[in-house]
Amino acid sequence: MKFGKRLKQQIEESLPAWRDKFLSYKELKKLVRLISSAESCVEYGKADVEAEFVHLLNNEIDKFNVFFMEQEEDFIIRHKELQQRIKRVIETWGPNGTKPSEAEYKDEMAKIRKDIVNFHGEMVLLVNYSNINYTGLAKILKKYDKRTGGLLRLPFIQKVLQQPFFITDLVSKLVKECENIIDEVFPEQREAITVAGKGIFRNTVAALLSMQEIRRGSSTYGHFSLPPMDLPDSDLIHSFQLNSPIPIV
Repeated sequence: MKFGKRLKQQIEESLPAWRDKFLSYKELKKLVRLISSAESCVEYGKADVEAEFVHLLNNEIDKFNVFFMEQEEDFIIRHKELQQRIKRVIETWGPNGTKPSEAEYKDEMAKIRKDIVNFHGEMVLLVNYSNINYTGLAKILKKYDKRTGGLLRLPFIQKVLQQPFFITDLVSKLVKECENIIDEVFPEQREAITVAGKGIFRNTVAALLSMQEIRRGSSTYGHFSLPPMDLPDSDLIHSFQLNSPIPIV
């Protein structure tokens, strides 16, 4: 699948509020065509179009960083809140709580199950957001160098590797901690968790499949390829794929 189609698919499978945060690949591709076209260079001025291309690239990186850091900060807060909610429910309505109530305990834990799976899914989607946008930048820069004879790719990618949106260690750590919470608090309820989280489940699995796919050998494989996935080898996701009532096609 060509990258443009893959990106379009990823945008469609992402959360609605995220869809305008992805790489403006079509616009960048159009500028590359203008720069490499002799007629366009005469009409528009090659230097002006090149400047517009670099300006758009920098704006895109700023867009990625702002969005990624906002989501990352939100995830840190939500992770802490989930831990506090679980502790409060156990200490209040659990068997040894201050107001033991099986009905209240089950009701509150059901709400937490749904929230924690949605939270886990959103974090996986954010890692995929980082991956797909980095891949798009690498591809458009390769296309630029190839068609124009320029040497923009190497210095620009070196800059990208230092950007907040590319560094997903913290989010990956939160994903693992989230899975540990599920294993500790809901060890025998994987199927129930799957059903509770099915609203975001399909997008999460699609994101994981995409992350695996874009790391396979391709025309951009090599020095500029993404590193191995730093997400944990999630038994939770494997169980989702096996147990989910939603077909993966």
